[in-house]
Amino acid sequence: MESDQERPSFECFLGHLDPVWCPGCGDYSVLGAFIEVARRLNLPTHQIALVSGIGCSSRFPFFVKAYGFHGVHGRALPIAQGVKLANPELTVVVPGGDGDGLAIGGGHLPHIARNNPDITYLLFNNSIYGLTKGQSSPTSPHYLSTKTSPYGTVGETLNPAFLALAYGATFVARGAAVKKEHLTDLIQQGIEHRGFSFIEIITSCSSFNTKHISITKVLQRMAYLEQPPEDELEAMRLAAHPRQIYLGVFRNVERPTLQDSVEKARRTSQKPGTPTVPDLLRQFA
Repeated sequence: MESDQERPSFECFLGHLDPVWCPGCGDYSVLGAFIEVARRLNLPTHQIALVSGIGCSSRFPFFVKAYGFHGVHGRALPIAQGVKLANPELTVVVPGGDGDGLAIGGGHLPHIARNNPDITYLLFNNSIYGLTKGQSSPTSPHYLSTKTSPYGTVGETLNPAFLALAYGATFVARGAAVKKEHLTDLIQQGIEHRGFSFIEIITSCSSFNTKHISITKVLQRMAYLEQPPEDELEAMRLAAHPRQIYLGVFRNVERPTLQDSVEKARRTSQKPGTPTVPDLLRQFA
């Protein structure tokens, strides 16, 4: 095992732009946790690809020395899937918010989970649209008064980790920006996992959502999972617990990745032989 002195320095992974998040924003902690993982794993900067959509957390690629793709709103996951298929050697990570990933981009999550590409999704959950100055998001609670919901939000609150479990993601975890060491370990496990890794990160918006996600209230509700529950329903029950916010790994299983499936199809298509026109037509009979 490499000593800390033998690893690349923290500064080696910093981009040429300084982060521009608000003072007190939880995104700083997530950025630090990710860079620490890159140091631990000694990831070459030219083999890291960060793909994001739109939002405060989606500015992440600008602040890391790596390949970055700042895509359109809600479309980071399919772009990342394409990047990984085009170059399987890359470590592909998607940083994005609850609005970007579960509102306009929510339709992509079930298909990414079932395809199982070898990418890691860091979903920053602050229950608000921060970049556009404080509108309700899919994870906003009923009682939260925002600029678009002055009398509270309409509709049920989405639970990101629960959704990922229901969709069948092979690695599902939840961490918190205020628990940086624990979050660092989760991100490392997610990147090392072979398949689609979904990590919900409870974070705060210091400018537009201090009422719902206050550090004090969140800390009081946190509890830790020592290991992934063996029972699928138990994992979902804990992820959706009404009082406790459980942190840790809810699922870590192996199954063929998207790259495996594509490679299998490629080999099958290259079987020797010269089909005739009737042979081809019979495939559609």
